[in-house]
Amino acid sequence: MDMKLEVLVLPVADAERAKRFYGGLGWRLDADFTAPDGLRVIQLTPPGSEASVIFGERLTTAAPGSVQGLHLVVYDIGKAREELVARGVEVSEVFHDAYGVFHHAGTESRVPGPHPDRQDYGSFASFSDPDGNGWVLQEVKVRAPGR
Repeated sequence: MDMKLEVLVLPVADAERAKRFYGGLGWRLDADFTAPDGLRVIQLTPPGSEASVIFGERLTTAAPGSVQGLHLVVYDIGKAREELVARGVEVSEVFHDAYGVFHHAGTESRVPGPHPDRQDYGSFASFSDPDGNGWVLQEVKVRAPGR
């Protein structure tokens, strides 16, 4: 049975501010509706992604900014970083992990620059939304078999 990740719920303090931020990244606005009881759902999808994020009002009890480590896979991390910076986003410099397996939480074991061999899945950059939800760009040119 296929199971596809479709939607991630982001806890935000200000739905309109989050809508402007993610829309400013060039993400497609798929939905923005409010139910009679005040439930508000705003859904945006990153370019090329099959999964979306939703946020709004009364969607989660999680603290705004508490989601960390969301990954956006990109073909060219340098170009992706430049595009985000051009859109006004504060993005870390490109880094790789000292141990080469995956990146550690926070900034632990970050080494400046892309992976020395430009190994797929090995180069990263990070940014946060206005609430502090944390995103990681990850460079992948050739996916591992079966993915």
